[in-house]
Amino acid sequence: MKRNIISLAFGATLLSGAAFAEAHGGLMVAGSDQDVSGGTVTAEKIVAGANGWLVVHRTDDSGKPGPVVGHAPLKEGENMDVSAILTEPVNSGDKLMLMLHAEDGGMKAGVFEYTLGAKEDGPVKVDDKLVMSVITAK
Repeated sequence: MKRNIISLAFGATLLSGAAFAEAHGGLMVAGSDQDVSGGTVTAEKIVAGANGWLVVHRTDDSGKPGPVVGHAPLKEGENMDVSAILTEPVNSGDKLMLMLHAEDGGMKAGVFEYTLGAKEDGPVKVDDKLVMSVITAK
């Protein structure tokens, strides 16, 4: 099983490795390529600086986030095995970006209000880099 981890620590550049993130209180999203035929996708571990969201975006080889195809709430701190229900079909071989989003700027707390490019419940960035992991659907 291929495991993808992208870790970001405050005041640091893009770094790889869960150990660094854990040791330095950094934000992170860790996910692995997985079977999504059951209609869900799971992030193995997410470290969030505040309550927020795991957001599943479509992506491709360009690495840019595309449309949202699922989301799940997160609590501040360490979140393990977070599953999001997919809102549309995802085929084997599709790339998905598991991204940390904030719970900021919307009209209602606890309601996911983000649309692509919006500021409400938008992506979390550290040093202008998204906190995310890209996986491939099986």
